[in-house]
Amino acid sequence: MIMKPLPPSSKIVLKILGKEGALTHKDIVKKSHCSPRTVRFALRRLKENELIIEKLNMRDMRQIIYQDRSIPVRQDILAEI
Repeated sequence: MIMKPLPPSSKIVLKILGKEGALTHKDIVKKSHCSPRTVRFALRRLKENELIIEKLNMRDMRQIIYQDRSIPVRQDILAEI
């Protein structure tokens, strides 16, 4: 797979996910101070480049949790969010 260059918003979101761990879209918007649309675009680009993992939030199945692929997934943390 050919990796496309990342826009600045994707780099910010990836840095936040690397530092904070697994987060919801709403949490990423709060921490990045970017608009929800910009965060959705950034997440889409990160997903296309296979740099993040999407998981369902077990407490609220309507939410998706995003995590940096380079950080090992811990199921106990995902259940806490």
